[in-house]
Amino acid sequence: MRPAVLTGRDLAAALVVVVVWGVNFVVMKFALRDFTPFQLGAARYVFAVLPLVLFVRPPNIPWKWLAFYGLFQGVGQFGILFVALKVGMTAALASVLLQTQVFFTALFGFVLLHERASRPLQAGMVLAALGLACFALNYLAPAAGGAVAATTLAGFVLTLGAAAMWAMSNIVARHVQQGGVAYSPMAFVVWSSIFAILPFTLLSYVFDPEATRWQWTQARASSWLAVAYLGWVATILGYSLWTGLLKRHPANRVAPFSLGVPVVGLTTGMLVLGEAITPWQWAGITLVAAALICVLSGNRWMAAKAD
Repeated sequence: MRPAVLTGRDLAAALVVVVVWGVNFVVMKFALRDFTPFQLGAARYVFAVLPLVLFVRPPNIPWKWLAFYGLFQGVGQFGILFVALKVGMTAALASVLLQTQVFFTALFGFVLLHERASRPLQAGMVLAALGLACFALNYLAPAAGGAVAATTLAGFVLTLGAAAMWAMSNIVARHVQQGGVAYSPMAFVVWSSIFAILPFTLLSYVFDPEATRWQWTQARASSWLAVAYLGWVATILGYSLWTGLLKRHPANRVAPFSLGVPVVGLTTGMLVLGEAITPWQWAGITLVAAALICVLSGNRWMAAKAD
């Protein structure tokens, strides 16, 4: 039986996840100083796999689902996100735009899993669409929105692509959960991470300029610490704590904590990196945040009403 309320330990775990994932975006920016996006992807998942793969038994899940999750969540989500951060996306805005994965998940769930969209979700998707329109206007009408030098249209589109890949990894995780197989969340994360390493290595070999192919060997110690943070803290610790909360409590009680991630991401991006937010972007942030609150609060209200 699941606990009725979150304990102090649960609240502490949720707070750790929010801070770890919020700071994550600034750490990515630091690591990209010495790594190409594909090199960073390979390094991140090497750290996520080692040394835990030597001590954690593989989960009782068909290998194809581990591979799909590793490819969508690893190569898809973070590969595209790293490229977006490199070509023109701030850490602050990336932390907000990635939250559109909620709406991509709903869309893919409707198409692939035949899940119905609740009324709060439908209203939230409308608000999110208006928010994305504001982000787009930042590039179509820069004079009205202020300087856009820190971000580019390519970075914006790629970040949305990363959110869509995150949503696809959610669909894979849901499919695995529907199978009713008990498994360790940490084992799932560790063993699925294996499938991201080789694709990232091949992408680096094919697409990275020859002059940058070995630059990772000269990376600063601070960049290697950033990689360790991404692999061990953001991936293993963050996802293990989050899935643990979801196993102990209903999703509608845990999910609202995810709203804290873009708050931390925005704050650290502006304070640590000195990133600026334009008026159009603030409008988009406000609408996306309103959409997330609408979905999370609306679903919680409907669940309470049904009880």
